[in-house]
Parts: sequence; C-alpha cells; structure tokens
Amino acid sequence: MKKNIFRNKTILVTGGTGTIGSGIVRELLKYHPKIIRIYSIDENAQHLMGQKFPQGKNTKIRYLIGDVRDFDRLKRAVEGVEIIFHAAALKHIDICEYDPTEAIKTNITGTQNVIMAALEEKSVERVVFISTDKAVNPTSVMGATKLLCEKMIAWAMFYRGKSKPIFSSVRFGNVINSRGSIIPLFKKQIQKKGFVTITHPEMKRFFMSLSGAVNLIFKASEIAKGGEVFVLKMPCVKISDLIEVVINKLASIYHYNPLDIKIKTIGVRGGEKIDEDLLTTEELTRTIETEKMFIILPKKRITNNKNLQKMISRNQFPKREYSTKYENPLKKEEIEELFQEELSAMKNTEE
Repeated sequence: MKKNIFRNKTILVTGGTGTIGSGIVRELLKYHPKIIRIYSIDENAQHLMGQKFPQGKNTKIRYLIGDVRDFDRLKRAVEGVEIIFHAAALKHIDICEYDPTEAIKTNITGTQNVIMAALEEKSVERVVFISTDKAVNPTSVMGATKLLCEKMIAWAMFYRGKSKPIFSSVRFGNVINSRGSIIPLFKKQIQKKGFVTITHPEMKRFFMSLSGAVNLIFKASEIAKGGEVFVLKMPCVKISDLIEVVINKLASIYHYNPLDIKIKTIGVRGGEKIDEDLLTTEELTRTIETEKMFIILPKKRITNNKNLQKMISRNQFPKREYSTKYENPLKKEEIEELFQEELSAMKNTEE
C-alpha cells in the first residue's frame, strides 16, 4: 500500500480465526494498528490462535467470543472500531446445501448485522466484505447468499445517509492452504486408499496464496470509494493436473509408485460448477481493469460519472467475462511452483 490507513486504528475482524481472517490479522500487525479485535464463535480456534498471537496489556490483540448472528453482541464488539473486515461466513458448499436456513442466518443476517452496527457506531470509517467466486452466476446456496451480501454492501452506501463508513467487497477464488483445502484431502486419500477422487476431469479453479489475497484486500481497502466489488486476478488451475502434481510429489513417501495411484471420477456435487466465474457479462460495462484486479462499480455511480461514460463509449472495459472457461490453465511445473510451500510442508512432515 502507498498509504498506511491502518496505523493507530482500532480494527475488527469478524471470522478472525478462519484462514482469511487470521491472514488479515497476521498482515495487519505489520502496519502498526492500535488494536485488532478478533471476533469469532470458535472458542478452540481462538485458543490455538492465542498461542501464536497472545492477547494482553502489552499486545495489540483482543479475542472476542461472539456470533455475527447476535446483533447485540456484535454491536458491543464494534464500539470504537474504525475499520471492519467482515470474513465470518459459512463457506462449505455441501454444508450450506444441506442447511440453507443456517447459511442464510450466518451469511445474510450476519452481514446485515455488520452493516447496521457499522452505521450506528459513529467511529467506523471502512467496512470490507470478503466475498467469493461462488457469488458469480451462483448455482449453490452458499454462492447465492454471498451474491446477496455483495448487493447489501453496495446498498449500504446509499442507505447510510450522513454516516461516514465506506462499504466495499472483495471477491476471489480458492486460497492455497485454506481450511478444508483440497491438497490435504488428496494426501489423505493417497495415504489411506491408494487412489484420489475428482468430481469432474475438466474442472478448473482460480487459486492464489493467502498473503497475495490479503495484500490485495488491503489495496482494495485503501482505494475504495464506496460500493465497489474488487475482483482479484489469480492463476487458473485444472484440478486433474493438480492431482497429478500431488501424486508425483507425495506417492513415494507412502511407498506407492505414482503410476499405480488411480484417479477416480465421482461426479459433480450439488451446487458445484465445472468452471468458476469471477466477472459476469452484465458487470463488464461498469468494470475498470487494472494490472492486478477488476473494479466493478455500483450502477448508481456510473450514471452520474462523465469519465466512466467516456470509457463506455470508447469500449475501454474488459471484453469478456473473467472465467476459468477463458483462462489458460497453469502448466504442471507452474502448479508445482504455485503450491511448492504447501507440498513441501506435507512431504517434510512424513519423511
């Protein structure tokens, strides 16, 4: 970031013990905030995180047990806060498909609570919502809830009246080594069964490192004017190629010949897509492209902005959707490099 907007700030991270939330906390400490409040319902995760980032009189960390569904508790957590990163969510597709009402309560009602708490607390300057590629052309409950949350965050800019928070969203794909990521699953399958499962051989996904995701979240926080969705660019990976890389890297430590490890196709699960999208056709005409991201502007901002109208007339917006359908997947050697740290860590624990 060119400008340190976090120095001496009181910051709240909802879902602060999750992969993205804890990554945000880790990087925030480098920017010398006043206090970081980690808000999470997961008591055990807070205990484990507290061993790495202890709280106390001389530290910048505070752990708050609480649920985003509980408005009264959340409102107390927001007191005196200047920046909110809202990462709390139910994110597993299969769980949200099985319990859609619970996904609605956490993802949608929880986001509404964050918005209202931020509007009522006069100190809040910025709110950044962490979204997902599943929100684009959603086919799952989880994706549908995230899409609605993006729209609620954009709506908050026009609902806020004289309140000052700047609301924005950041949308990206799969984060390497996140909780429930696929490489540990592949490792367990090789170890226990001697084969690996895939839902569809042509499935592709966007991936990026946790540090890369967090740094771009911070950049979006810095430049947001209100109501934008920041879509972070990232490499495309064909899952069958990733599986082959994992097999070649890990099979030998379990005394398998990589050629003997079979790949079994089990079929696409409910709500799952073959390709992932990060930018829709409808969004193209209000999207600005930079080197590292796309910035989707809210519709109301376009109608009154002459510069944006000129860009539309000159056709300076992206020419097509940002989707794995149109991206060239990484080669296997590039995949190995992208996942090098995670693969090496797994290999070293077994040798």
